[in-house]
Amino acid sequence: MSLGGLRDEAEIRGHRKTYIGAMPGRILQSLKKAGTANPVFVLDEIDKLSNSHQGDPSSAMLEVLDPEQNSEFHDNFLEMGFDLSKVMFIATSNSLSTIQPALRDRMEIINVTGYTIEEKVEIAKRHLLPKQLKEHGLTEAHLKIGKPQLEKIVEGYTRESGVRGLEKQIAKMVRYAAKSIAMEEEYDVKVSNEDIIKVLGGPKLERDKYENNNVAGVVTGLAWTSVGGDILFIESILSKGKGTMTITGNLGKVMKESATIAMEYIKANAEELGVDPDVFGKYNVHIHVPEGATPKDGPSAGVTMLTSLVSLFTQRKVKKSLAMTGEITLRGKVLPVGGIKEKILAAKRARIKEILLCEDNRRDIEEIKPDYLKGLTFHYVSEMKDVIDIAITNQKVKNYKKL
Repeated sequence: MSLGGLRDEAEIRGHRKTYIGAMPGRILQSLKKAGTANPVFVLDEIDKLSNSHQGDPSSAMLEVLDPEQNSEFHDNFLEMGFDLSKVMFIATSNSLSTIQPALRDRMEIINVTGYTIEEKVEIAKRHLLPKQLKEHGLTEAHLKIGKPQLEKIVEGYTRESGVRGLEKQIAKMVRYAAKSIAMEEEYDVKVSNEDIIKVLGGPKLERDKYENNNVAGVVTGLAWTSVGGDILFIESILSKGKGTMTITGNLGKVMKESATIAMEYIKANAEELGVDPDVFGKYNVHIHVPEGATPKDGPSAGVTMLTSLVSLFTQRKVKKSLAMTGEITLRGKVLPVGGIKEKILAAKRARIKEILLCEDNRRDIEEIKPDYLKGLTFHYVSEMKDVIDIAITNQKVKNYKKL
């Protein structure tokens, strides 16, 4: 049963028999259709329920999903209790934030993470490509797309947690072959990278690659997005002034607070970190996170901002091929963050060799398949001083400024 846009309470509870055209609610209609009182019942898009003057369907769903009450579910048309306690309800949702808190409390939540690139390539090879070939009346002899080419399509043309967009791109490739056969034009049965660009156009979503560490204050962070992990760069620069701090890059409140915490921690521990305290009054600091049009928020950039500022004030290089993620506190602690699996895979794609994480995130790494971790070295930290010791080398940057 799809709940998208459902705004009439009677759709769930049924109509009273006094009305013309009265009928039971869709819950009971669906059970009648299934022909059993204990089916597996999928409630699709439960976060898209909406309110109107006809009642609040999400409140009516409370009685459906609450195991304490639903053995006597009251349908207005039936006018008596119906036992829904034997029904196995599975609800799907894109976002938990729009589900009414009382309704969310009735559910056991299972978070399903997005597919990794490796998984998407396998799904495309085993399922999407054969399905599209069949739908277009072709066979495997008419078109072959190798794993490297599928990976190119995934990385360059789709950025999503599922595979719907990927299927559309594969369908374009299959249609091109079908059109070439119908018009008796020559085409390559085995798809090459050039063919992909010819049919789909230039790559629209080239992922970030790791950049060099020759500039002070540029650090690679790891971010989680709704469509998987990504790397982001945090840059900071000094200019003559009175010690003000500016933050740009379409950042949310939490991320701005991380920058403030990092700055205050450095001021409080300047001598231990090898920073001259007089610098803070003589220079303005500007922190920027590139891709200014993309909104960014969350606490996981704390350690990255701290490393960026220490590198800037000491004019020392950040370790090569290193990325990091973690939340920071004023006491100098590093706290764990989420989305670790997606972040690790993003780092690997960006040719990162070493990853710095909070000690408490060690358990998340242990849950990831060892195949995905090949070639990566992990540093686990619990104090901000450890972050600085691991991340910043004693080498001065090329354009070294004496502050």
